[in-house]
Amino acid sequence: MAIFRDANAAPHLHPVPNDVEDVKPTAIHDRPIGDIIRRKKKLSAEQVDQVLQFQREKGVRFGEAAVALGLASDDDVLFALSQQFHYPYAPDQRRELRSELITATQPFSHQAEAFRAIRSQLMMRLFTADEPRRALAVVSPDPGDGKTFFTANLAVVLSQLGGRTLLVDCDMRGPRQHEVFELDSSSGLSGILSGRAETNVIKHIPNLPSLFVLPVGITPPNPLELVERPAFGLLMRELLNKFDHVIVDTPAAAYGSDASVIAARCGSALVVARQGRSRVDRLQDLVATLTGSPAKLAGVIMNEY
Repeated sequence: MAIFRDANAAPHLHPVPNDVEDVKPTAIHDRPIGDIIRRKKKLSAEQVDQVLQFQREKGVRFGEAAVALGLASDDDVLFALSQQFHYPYAPDQRRELRSELITATQPFSHQAEAFRAIRSQLMMRLFTADEPRRALAVVSPDPGDGKTFFTANLAVVLSQLGGRTLLVDCDMRGPRQHEVFELDSSSGLSGILSGRAETNVIKHIPNLPSLFVLPVGITPPNPLELVERPAFGLLMRELLNKFDHVIVDTPAAAYGSDASVIAARCGSALVVARQGRSRVDRLQDLVATLTGSPAKLAGVIMNEY
């Protein structure tokens, strides 16, 4: 990870070690669905024959036949399909990842589909070849708007496209991404920005091959000063050279100007408000502040959950 030795002077940017680059997405081999299910469920030759006979008699697909005979589950069929179409998904994630990560634990749900629709809009409006490379800051007027939930799931669906995606937790007033992804929070962004030589701060998420997370680390007493220093802007530029997408979680605007400063350094912002909770005047003030900043405003999302 980049280290800034003197946070008060013009920061000196050290090379990023190759440990992040050496993490490669798991290779996925194209195989027939029947073969994938057979290997996953360890079906015997006799059981496979039963499935094939049922398939011929009923005129259904192998997966449907296996489910009908009780030799596989719907999750097993979805897993096989995800393997064929290179889509990161495993039923075991439901035990290993928190329920908040619905795009990972329930990737075929209506909620996950809504995140994919938002991803499509961002790919067309913001992440295009004609646009300059920008990190995306996710901001909200108040705590409790669902910003952390939204940011985490947006990062997951971006990583499911196959591009290397980094989620940076820059909410140094109330960090929570380390809890969502169950990561060690003893070191992270705050240490880098304060000039401490922290290593291995970018964490790879095992079940999501293209997703990485940079947690806050120790919660600092001076979060606004840390993001206002030149070091933060230099770090964002370096991360954009290493990752296809950089998504940044921020403190709620109610806590101060942190979010708008972070958005300006990132280059773009997406506002999240909560239905039935966010006040219109506070939302309008936040949008007006971002509109007058160097950040490109990608839009406003209404969180219905």
